[in-house]
Amino acid sequence: MAENFNPQQKSYLASYMNGVSRSFSLVAPEVESPLDDYLAAAYLICRVVDNIEDTLQPFEWQKKRFAEFSTLLDAPQTAEQILRGWDRFNWPGLTDSEKELMTCEKGLMLWQIYSELPGSYRDPIRRWASMMAFGMERSSNPYTSDFFFDHEQVRLPVQESDYDLYCFYVAGTVGRMITELAILFYDVVDPQKQILIDGSDACGRALQKTNIVKDFERDLQRGVCFLPGDWLKEVDYTPLRLDGVPSAWKAMVLLNVVEELEASVRYVLALPEEALGYRKAGLLMMLPAYETILLAAQRLQDIFTPRHSVKISRTKMGQCILRARNIAGDNQAISAYSDKMALQIRSQLSPVLAEAR
Repeated sequence: MAENFNPQQKSYLASYMNGVSRSFSLVAPEVESPLDDYLAAAYLICRVVDNIEDTLQPFEWQKKRFAEFSTLLDAPQTAEQILRGWDRFNWPGLTDSEKELMTCEKGLMLWQIYSELPGSYRDPIRRWASMMAFGMERSSNPYTSDFFFDHEQVRLPVQESDYDLYCFYVAGTVGRMITELAILFYDVVDPQKQILIDGSDACGRALQKTNIVKDFERDLQRGVCFLPGDWLKEVDYTPLRLDGVPSAWKAMVLLNVVEELEASVRYVLALPEEALGYRKAGLLMMLPAYETILLAAQRLQDIFTPRHSVKISRTKMGQCILRARNIAGDNQAISAYSDKMALQIRSQLSPVLAEAR
């Protein structure tokens, strides 16, 4: 049975959600209580494993932390012991808020909250966060080359299927996790239940691929690229040097994201009408992603160059928030918005693609 957290726990979740992800901190409060807090706790658990991947430490060091994270998922009562061990590390490459989550002083409450979740809600978090950790460790492993490999001192997926698999590991798992939490909370049954489970992967991939485009230059600065090697080989790996990428190739990258976004909207349309808060949350993630890819299409000459910048304005984000709230209960309006955005992006890219033929 779903239960509410106490005010101190709720304040903790809200504070750290805002500290590590302002975008997701806007999403969770739209959802009915206590699912909003369950989603916040799940997201912060995922941030912990994400922090292990992102910190600038050698793979062998990360491997030990991934193992300790798995222990935390299975036995949260060990949190104080493990986090006191983590207190010895500096966690380079993380923000102050991200570093705090890895400490005993600030991070212990998260694992106490996790331990108090009803078992039926804790199980999807444990299962899918564990899969996320497995995938992150696999992609970081420098001793294998069947999934990720190194080129020009940059680590990247081998081929398109690995690109999709990586997006599943780091974001599709989150889609599965929160979908299972929502199915429990709203008591969704088949066939709608299976439609949502099947569509959750596309949602994760859509958001992750949007972030990969948006954060391309920043990722390169830390020696990683998440676009696949077989795509990059087509253009002699020039995107890794931010140098002279053909516009048609850029368009291909963006259109791949558009297809994922269209599939993710079908997921929102399959949500039951009574899940209005969760519908709003889904749109609050999808609408900014559409606007981000449209902006990338409008700035096509600059992306994957030293001028790479793809971040929507606060004004545009505010418009997305308002629109998500207004259309969440209207499937026709959601479909119309998706069709309009996809058409605008494709229209922006069509002259480039026509020239390449």
